[in-house]
Amino acid sequence: MQDSKRIAGLVGPTLIAMLISEFPLVQPHLYDAQIPPVVYLSGTLMFVAGLAIVRAHNRWVPDWRVLVTLSGWFFLLLGLFRMFAAGAYQRGAARTSTTVFIALEGILLALALIMTYKAYRREHS
Repeated sequence: MQDSKRIAGLVGPTLIAMLISEFPLVQPHLYDAQIPPVVYLSGTLMFVAGLAIVRAHNRWVPDWRVLVTLSGWFFLLLGLFRMFAAGAYQRGAARTSTTVFIALEGILLALALIMTYKAYRREHS
């Protein structure tokens, strides 16, 4: 449980900050000028983060801790896609509507808030 709380304490707030800062209503033109090398670089960083999470926390338990494992696999796979198909990712992101981005980021934000809450809440003895 301590590993889960420690990793969720890093992943949850990081995701919250990232999602809010790139939210289409906050920065509506953030991704308008994406270029493949930047997509590749961010994919590499996502891959490394996902791999680190999966190596430290690959637990498939039926509670909130599975969110930590799923986030690791999500980052790892999205990072690989962004590395090997940076141009395709960039074109797909450019064609995706703002509504879809808002919906997906809203779901991810809810999951990040759950992880953050579980990581920082006080346990009653």
